[in-house]
Amino acid sequence: MQLPDPALVVLVGASGSGKSTWAAARYREQEVVSSDALRGVLGSGTHDLDASIDAFAVLETIVSARVRRGLTTVVDTLGLDPVRRQAWLAAARGAGMPAVAVLLDTPESECRRRNGARDRPVPAPVLAAQLRSVRDVRPVLDAEGWDLVVPVTGDVADGGPAPAAIPSPAAAAPDRTSSLGLRSVLQVSRFPWGERPLPWLTDVARAADEAGFAGLALMDHLIQVPQVGRAWEPIPEPWVTLGAIAAAGTGLELGTLCTPVTFRPAGVTAKAAATLSALTGGRTFVGVGAGWFEREHAAYGIGFPPARERLDELERAVVTMKALWAAGTKAYDAHGVVLPETTSYPRPAARIPVVVGGSGERRTLRIAAAHGDACNLRTTDEDELERLIGVVHAHCADLGRDRSEVAVTVLDLPVVGADRDDVWSRVERLRGRTPAATYAARTHAATVAGHRDRWARLAGLGVETVFVATPDLGGPEDVLALRGLNA
Repeated sequence: MQLPDPALVVLVGASGSGKSTWAAARYREQEVVSSDALRGVLGSGTHDLDASIDAFAVLETIVSARVRRGLTTVVDTLGLDPVRRQAWLAAARGAGMPAVAVLLDTPESECRRRNGARDRPVPAPVLAAQLRSVRDVRPVLDAEGWDLVVPVTGDVADGGPAPAAIPSPAAAAPDRTSSLGLRSVLQVSRFPWGERPLPWLTDVARAADEAGFAGLALMDHLIQVPQVGRAWEPIPEPWVTLGAIAAAGTGLELGTLCTPVTFRPAGVTAKAAATLSALTGGRTFVGVGAGWFEREHAAYGIGFPPARERLDELERAVVTMKALWAAGTKAYDAHGVVLPETTSYPRPAARIPVVVGGSGERRTLRIAAAHGDACNLRTTDEDELERLIGVVHAHCADLGRDRSEVAVTVLDLPVVGADRDDVWSRVERLRGRTPAATYAARTHAATVAGHRDRWARLAGLGVETVFVATPDLGGPEDVLALRGLNA
């Protein structure tokens, strides 16, 4: 749920509906103006009704001053007095600020239960009157002219009830799970685009869409890596490039595999990914890793700390990104990450999965198990893959996390040919000084049917997504030749 910011946000709900909990989970303490808290300052405690007149006088002064300065202001009262609501709405209009009413429509039985558990419960007849007012207030709010009326339903849990879903104006990513139960993402790692970079990129993206790929991923390197090509071959900055691809109008999910945490602060990556999510209607993922190519760091004047420090930063990066993508603007302090606020707009249009890349058993896979949405393993050797999946599951068990919350993905670098002659022709062209049989085995060189047989075994081991990077991708026609992989 994306609320405007800055804005005037008025909470509306009965006692025990969870208004204060909802606000505290989403906003900084300074942004919430609470009548209960002011009664505690001006009276003997938060439930000192004798202090109500003074408390509301101070509340009105604070709300007026904050709105006049253009600061986000959350009014935490019952919000059931139409005269007060209209005065707050008029103040927001006068300051040119959006005005939002958040209606806490918590089940009445839950409000009564919470009220009864308080040291000083609201008298039952008073609460009953509040609940009757809440039942009738929605059409009144709609008629008052608020920029947004947000219904919040359900019980308070894990930082407060979730706002009712509001459909995104953009289309969600289509389900492109193949008959094998796998999703495939085209990883583009080489860019033989000649004199037409943007048309080449968009043509490749449209071909991937047509060929049934679920997404498209870009490597994040500053110099082309020796495993793929020569140092002077183009390797574009991925977030800029993904933004251009987003304009191609495909249904592909877009992201990186993988962004080294050494390249840019995690917050900057979070900002880029959230922006891409907003532009694509939620079709974004982020692959992150600790970084390994020391040469590119030195060439661009970027520090390359020891592996232990890079892994520490990898963990902090995943935590930081998720904190910035969460609802609200409250402070964050957990897992070694301290943020005074989490003000990050635009918000992602949908959850952004974080794929932790690498197969380091002690740290990388544990970070994936603790904080990631997926781990990307660097092998498609079935025995090794099965063993590494077992390591991930063991970390999940040790951390108390359900293994189903951490998807298993693999990076596949296959040679794919139309028939047996084509397969071996490609092997000969690509193998360099490596013996043909060795290169063919390393790349699982086969026809589409042969690769589908192998992918079926990977699915049986628990792999959910295959990132596919063919070593001889030259243009859209090569992508379309992979169509059968996704049947």
